[in-house]
Amino acid sequence: MTTRALGRVLCGVLLVILLFYPALFGIYFTNVFVTFAIFALYAVALNLLLGYTGLLSFGHAMFFGAGAYGTALALAHVKGMGLVTAFLVGVSAATALAGILCPLMVRVGGTAFSMLHLAFGQLMYVLALKLRGITGGEDGVGGFPIPPLIIPGVGTIAMKDPTKFFYFAVAVLGASLWILWFVTKTPFGSVMVGVRDNPNRVAYLGFRVPQTKAVVYLLSGSFAGVAGSVYALFQDLVSADGALAIGTSFAPVMMTIIGGVGSFFGPIFGAAIFGLISELTSRYTERVELVVGLILIAVIMYFPFGFMGAVEFVRAKWRARAASRGLVAEVR
Repeated sequence: MTTRALGRVLCGVLLVILLFYPALFGIYFTNVFVTFAIFALYAVALNLLLGYTGLLSFGHAMFFGAGAYGTALALAHVKGMGLVTAFLVGVSAATALAGILCPLMVRVGGTAFSMLHLAFGQLMYVLALKLRGITGGEDGVGGFPIPPLIIPGVGTIAMKDPTKFFYFAVAVLGASLWILWFVTKTPFGSVMVGVRDNPNRVAYLGFRVPQTKAVVYLLSGSFAGVAGSVYALFQDLVSADGALAIGTSFAPVMMTIIGGVGSFFGPIFGAAIFGLISELTSRYTERVELVVGLILIAVIMYFPFGFMGAVEFVRAKWRARAASRGLVAEVR
């Protein structure tokens, strides 16, 4: 069986599992999966900058929070707002914020890029706390109505039903992941990697490095906003500590490092591992951050390429062993 055929079979199996997931695992694990999927998209969006373009952001929560607050405020203050419209408002808010910061950010790199994002992220956090009349301050924006999803020709689907919201979230987040995956497989994806590895050579070949960074930056910010918007609809509560705190900025960085920087599926596995560790640790202790931090240190010291790097290492060893056995068989 070829790699492509195997990939199609695995995708088919995954779709079948997702179709029956709520019935098989119940409401609790259905909600756990939605949380995982939200942060998986969030981590992949960050990895578009970090892994593919070599730009580390310590303040990506501002895009996640912009998407969440945009959707929450639209539903809280605009009567009759539809679900899709509110979702698009949140994504547009994140895209607009990325567009405002883009002209500055594409002109810097390295430590300056990281620190500027940390500063702007903290600025957004403080603004969310101070502007109580708009954001609700520490209490946040909650209790807003979640309108049903209206599909022409199908009918009205109530989003307050956890099972139906699961299918909505999986469809939106899955489509977003596919779009980002497709981008990495296009010629533009190769240019992104070239900007990460050797920007001077990319410029010599005729590509515009700042404009390339700008497109990647807008994509990363927009899809972080998609994750934030779905998060707002899922939680029915958006607060500064939940959507804009520095921990929310560091979470996708840790997921990406644990899963594997530079690999598209690395952050997805990282989000799954991160969620599993948090879920198991929280049953025995409240010091979840300490346990996650120790695991992150161990990964950086002993598995610098993360989970996907470990998988590739095992695969290389297996191939080498199989090749050596084949060579011995031929000699005999």
